Amino acid sequence: MTVVRASRPGLAVAALGAILAISAAWWALALWPLAATAPEWIARTREVCFGATATGLPHAGGWILLIGEPIGMLLILRVVWGEELRAGLRALHSAPAGRFASGAVMLAVAVGASAAALRVSTAMQDAEPDYFAVNTPLPARSDLAPPPLALIDQHGARVTLAAVRGEWAVVTFAFGHCDDICPVIVETVKQARRDTGMEQVPLLIVTLDPWRDTPERLTSIAAGWTLSAHDRVLSGTIGEVNSALDEWRIARARDPETGFVSHGSMVAVIDPAGRLAWRLDGSPQRIREALTLAAGR
Repeated sequence: MTVVRASRPGLAVAALGAILAISAAWWALALWPLAATAPEWIARTREVCFGATATGLPHAGGWILLIGEPIGMLLILRVVWGEELRAGLRALHSAPAGRFASGAVMLAVAVGASAAALRVSTAMQDAEPDYFAVNTPLPARSDLAPPPLALIDQHGARVTLAAVRGEWAVVTFAFGHCDDICPVIVETVKQARRDTGMEQVPLLIVTLDPWRDTPERLTSIAAGWTLSAHDRVLSGTIGEVNSALDEWRIARARDPETGFVSHGSMVAVIDPAGRLAWRLDGSPQRIREALTLAAGR
């Protein structure tokens, strides 16, 4: 029996098509206007995945995912199968049917982008001046014990949450080689501290990439994010970090070939008693609201 194997150029083109289809589905879920009779699960799914603002559009964290994730997947495809992708596209364009299919896809992308731009423009024109104000209330403060955390910081010290007991603290998750969502998450927390007069609140950033963010590299990562002296970037062995991420229920997916880690934008606020006060989605407004309450305002 002869086994027919798909060529790598063909697989690369198929992967490109899958990325475009998945991205189109995400954007449709996030932006398609919902009728009053739409099933509740659709609205709930949209809110969980992309947030909900007064405009009906995603919040800042949702936009980061909508834009950053497709770009990240395309970059991975280019790095892993760049030559194969170019060869596959050349082969596709060599036949009339392939050129027709490629043109149809490009037309669909253009129409979709125009529809998305029109949807955003219309929603923002009809909205209040604070376009990206989150439309749902800040979750009630909890009084849960946070998951354990015991990792190495950029100074070589092992840090646990006991180190920040007696003061408010913020915990989030990022990695040094990330150039889209991670710097935004870090800057969002830093800006929220400035906006609320809570700059003394320490920020603990747990790496999502212990393979490359080793303890020896944490000093340069902290400098790249321009962290304050009381902020910490945390890492450890691969097993230690992954165990901590699992304890904190941090969803992530790592490409073993490129090292890229897909992830969300969770931010946790820890109170002076060492309790988990809020677990937030990374929205700037949400973080400001939580820190405002923490400041007693």
